[in-house]
Amino acid sequence: MPSPHLSTADMHQHLSFTLAEQTYGIDILNVQEIKGWAAVTPIPNTPRYIKGVMNLRGMIIPVVDLRVKFGFSATAPTRYTVIIVATVGLRTIGLMVDAVSDVLDFRAEDVQPAPDLGVNVDMRFIRGVVCVESSVITLLDIAHLLGDELSADYPLCASPLPDAPPLP
Repeated sequence: MPSPHLSTADMHQHLSFTLAEQTYGIDILNVQEIKGWAAVTPIPNTPRYIKGVMNLRGMIIPVVDLRVKFGFSATAPTRYTVIIVATVGLRTIGLMVDAVSDVLDFRAEDVQPAPDLGVNVDMRFIRGVVCVESSVITLLDIAHLLGDELSADYPLCASPLPDAPPLP
């Protein structure tokens, strides 16, 4: 709960969600919307963590299974599975997560740097960690996490549906 003497400018909001019983958060400013699970269209020859693409009001966006991206085992969607539609710059992408938890407010000084796990562990996608009660929430930097998927030459990033060719 925010302290009454802190202005809203001192607070940073994050959408928290779960993956494999762990809690993560992304900056609320990157969240466009949250959609209930709906089947996606698989695309051949894509990395295993790309579930496929979905049509979001005329935009084709890729859907990334964050469980698989993080090395957890893939599971079948449940009634709690959602797709967080997130934007980074001009790119839009869907993030399949086990469940959305809450919107949390953190002060910048409450966020601790990511732990040093050695030189062979890429931690650039972790913005930091924050303790809430007895839990540790890992805050993600989705621009770094999805860097490959969001690159300019990546074919699956949000693009408008082409106009249908005229019928003969």
